[in-house]
Order: sequence, then C-alpha cells, then structure tokens
Amino acid sequence: MPKVTIDNHEIEVPEGTTILQAARMIGGDIVPPAMCYYTKLEGSGGYCRTCIVKVTKGSEKDPRPIPKPVVSCRTTVMDGMVVENTTSEELLKARRGVVEFLLINHPLDCPICDQAGECDLQDLSYAHGLASTRYKFRRRTFEKIDIGKLIKLHMTRCILCYRCVKVADQITNNRVHGVLNRGDVAEISTYISNVIENDFSGNMIDVCPVGALTDRTFRFKSRVWFTKPIDAHRECSKCCGRVALWMKGDEILRVTARKNEYHEVEEWICNECRFESKDKNKWIIEGPRHITRKSVISQNHYENIDLSKLQIEVTRQIKAQGGKDIKEHSSRVQFEEKSMKALEMAQNSKR
Repeated sequence: MPKVTIDNHEIEVPEGTTILQAARMIGGDIVPPAMCYYTKLEGSGGYCRTCIVKVTKGSEKDPRPIPKPVVSCRTTVMDGMVVENTTSEELLKARRGVVEFLLINHPLDCPICDQAGECDLQDLSYAHGLASTRYKFRRRTFEKIDIGKLIKLHMTRCILCYRCVKVADQITNNRVHGVLNRGDVAEISTYISNVIENDFSGNMIDVCPVGALTDRTFRFKSRVWFTKPIDAHRECSKCCGRVALWMKGDEILRVTARKNEYHEVEEWICNECRFESKDKNKWIIEGPRHITRKSVISQNHYENIDLSKLQIEVTRQIKAQGGKDIKEHSSRVQFEEKSMKALEMAQNSKR
C-alpha cells in the first residue's frame, strides 16, 4: 500500500485513496476544507477548489513537485508523496484567494439565513476569508423561482457545488432539476416550477453547504443554537428511520439526517420522516446528539459524559501543556465531577 506524508504526518493508505481521504484518516486540523466533495455521492468533488493542497514530492519513482496546487479530493495518493496543507503559507494564500472568489457574489444574508450556525461557508470564510471585500462591481442576482412546497431555493447564495443535483440523480427516482446556463449566469433551476416532489428530495437540504436550499417548514422559526439536537429513531418502511430531532422544549422544529464530523449525512432519510413526523410521540428518543465544541450549537448543550474518560482527557491535556503533576490540578477534576453530578441530578429531577 502507498505511503503519503501530509503536513509531516505519514500514513499508509489503500490503493486509489485520494489526498483528502488520506487526510481525513489522519484527522485534525490538517484536513483540507471541502465544499463540493461528498463521500456518499459518486462523481462529487473538483468544483469548489477549496481543498487545494501543495504536493512537494510526487512519489518515490518521480520525486519532482507538482508546480501548481492540486485539488485533494480528485488527486490520488502515490507512494512516497509529500503534501503540504496548513504548513505552506503559499498554499494558504491560494486558498484565501479561492474563498474570496466564492464570496464575490454571496450576499450578506447570515443575520436572516436559516443555515447560520451550521454553514460550511461561514466556517470557511472565518478561517480563510478577508474582513472586507475588494469587489466593487454589482453582485449577480436571479429571479426567484418556486421549486416546491417543502424546499426554499435562494440562488444568490449558491456556490454551484452540484451536490443537490447529484443527490437527485443518485438517490431519487426522478431528477427534475439541474444546472442551467453557463459561466456567470449558471444557476440551479427547473424548467417548470413546483416540480421537486419525491420521497427523498429533502436530502438536498442536508447536503447543501450554504443556505441556498433550506427547509420551508423550519423557515424563520428559530436559530439552530437555540434548539436542542436529539438522536431518535422510528420504524419506517422507506428509510433507516434514524434521525436528529431539533427541539425547542417539547416541540420538534425540524428533522434532519444525522451527520458526521465532516458534515456529511450518515444515512439518507425520507420526506415522511423529515417533514411529516414532527410529533414527539412518533419517535423513540436515544439521547442528546454529540456536538463538537467548535460549533456555536454546543452552547448550553449537555451530554451524558463518562467521568472516567473525562478525567483521562483532562490528565492528557495537562501533561501536554508541560507535564505537570496531576495532583496540582486535582481541584479541576473534582470541579468537573461535581458539575457532572449536579447535571445528572437536574436531569433526573426533570423526568
């Protein structure tokens, strides 16, 4: 199997693995961002260019560097390849340029966009974007079209990642939309309005990395960080029935598929589960959904935490900060234990 080194981390991967996939196997901050690649969608990737990396060594057989940045989602690993992502200032500068182009026509809709708080473009622009735009020309606009009663299309927010097109093409039985026109006027659309209606069309919302496709039934109801994400499941004849419920009190505001750490859907769900099953009694509640601490949704979000694992993690972090004796910080561990016990008591009192 070929070996590849990414940001000084070496890993052995199966034949045919891309640089992006290899980086995800390593994990952490070295993983390039991806706005169009999607593991479950065949043929995805290569559109947004945000996952570009610098290859300083092509392979053991041909150690010459690749002169220009390459898209990691489409470039296959070669044995002995050396890749730079976060360690190359030249590459980071190129990525900032890509992000700037993505934001050229993107409206400042974050204060009113339902995708705010879980938007990949927000995270990308925060990490690699500029504080202000250098673009002085008029931004492109599109005529608003109605694509159905369940999904709202905001074409001005679209970055043409093609994910929604591939979802409709690969998991539904009748794709009726696509990319019309070319160049600056290219847009996601249909020739006939009100036609996107099939059992799995709602997955287009989940794969959209921006706020171009949003849930009409959740529209303007709440910010996601004010909701409580819960894992739940039900018996469903059309799909797996395993979902994430976004609740406010006992009310289900929306239902989505469960996503992994790279914001990719784990299992597709049907429209019946997504749009027609918002009665809490229809679901078997599993517990709070894990939310990364980097997400704004994690505020006031509590999970069932194993105290032994918590103590091991605190010990690991303390040693990493200078190898100090754990006894010096026992009060911190005791504080965490007391906090967790208080949380458990509060949860039990609510039942």
